Amino acid sequence: MNSQVAKHTQLVKQAAKRHGFDFCGISKAEFLEEEAPRLEKWLKSGAHGCMSYMENHFEKRLDPTKLVPGAKSVVSLLYNYYPERDLADEKPDHTRLAKYAYGEDYHFVIKDKLKTLVQELQAEIGQIEGRVFVDSAPVMERQWAEKSGLGWIGKNTLLITKEQGSFFFLAELIIDLELEADGPIKDYCGTCTRCVDACPTDAITAYQLDASKCISYLTIELKDGIPEEFRGKMENWAFGCDICQDVCPWNRFSKPHQEEAFLPSRELLEVFNNNWQELTDSIFRQVFKKSAVKRTKFEGLKRNLDFLRNS
Repeated sequence: MNSQVAKHTQLVKQAAKRHGFDFCGISKAEFLEEEAPRLEKWLKSGAHGCMSYMENHFEKRLDPTKLVPGAKSVVSLLYNYYPERDLADEKPDHTRLAKYAYGEDYHFVIKDKLKTLVQELQAEIGQIEGRVFVDSAPVMERQWAEKSGLGWIGKNTLLITKEQGSFFFLAELIIDLELEADGPIKDYCGTCTRCVDACPTDAITAYQLDASKCISYLTIELKDGIPEEFRGKMENWAFGCDICQDVCPWNRFSKPHQEEAFLPSRELLEVFNNNWQELTDSIFRQVFKKSAVKRTKFEGLKRNLDFLRNS
């Protein structure tokens, strides 16, 4: 590998660390050949439920050069969101919210960091063409992170790192800069099946997720009524679900994040304290104006809360 490529690779990884990304791995931008049959089989099985957008842009999902013409490298980045306070744990009989939604919407927080990161790299290296992604396009984020050696895709289908578990947001730079690629690591799930055993809706079989049964899907993606078969199985989750991560032994290594934007607001803590009983449309707009929870709209969250209360 020539010295220029090695130097650029080091600059990228150092800049990622400066901007708060806990891990940075690099892959060559090429067709994900092994993923093509897996993705096709998963879509044909209907496990994506009503997420019809998953069927779109099949080639772009697998080939980053179709998404970003001229791309040479995929830079995978992980940003920690594990909270110091687990609100679901403090009052286990109360309504629960996935940890990633405690603070401001990660899409905006991390995308701003990525844009600044690219500007900084351009100042040091010169013109770089490409795009930044945070769960916002047909990019197979976990597969790229796995390919770059940041972790492995566990039995719960999430990316797991040996160092700090799985409570991370994933992001990517797909750029025309040639960089030194990292290699994958082995799978460390072993014989453990805690995530499979703990899922109350049986959404997980080892390394497979039936999204149409997943509590996160039911409370966020599903726009119709929650099917009756899930009544009594939601374990108080009103938005998202952390069960398969909470039981994962690798998450005993999780460390609290240092991102102020991800801290729960005073208003959100008040909602938790009164167990969501007084939630109105205006309170929803005030509490979740900068939150990922906005995605459900008040009607969607109210549907979830009503379903839980009548279970």
